[in-house]
Amino acid sequence: VTLSTSALAAGADLMRLFRPRADTRLIGQIAEDKALLFLERKGLKLVCRNHHCRAGELDLIMLDQDTLVFIEVRFRRQTHFGSGADTVDYRKQQKIIRAAQHFLQNQGYSQLPACRFDVLAATLTKKNETSLQFDWIKNAFDLQ
Repeated sequence: VTLSTSALAAGADLMRLFRPRADTRLIGQIAEDKALLFLERKGLKLVCRNHHCRAGELDLIMLDQDTLVFIEVRFRRQTHFGSGADTVDYRKQQKIIRAAQHFLQNQGYSQLPACRFDVLAATLTKKNETSLQFDWIKNAFDLQ
């Protein structure tokens, strides 16, 4: 998978992109691209990316064998105030659940597949501020 941002295609310095006032959408896109590569290396297969509906957006929807996985990708430059995973509070979980229900309803499954909700927290590494470290939390939350 190639990174889809023009800044990367032009060979922009990642360090500049991760500076405090950089475009947050671009940073999010880069973090999501790297998260996708990370998960594919772990054996997951992409089903859908950036599914939008009234309930919200699902970052990544992937298959882990026979389980449909809804993955929320959260990026943080540093973890002084908590990791990206800490920002997936109850309200955010409910939005993700509603968006997942919308996705499932629109896919026309004759039988609902096994599903789970994961959070993938991406943080800049301390040694190399242009690479990301991932903390993958499987089954981060359940339907409530």
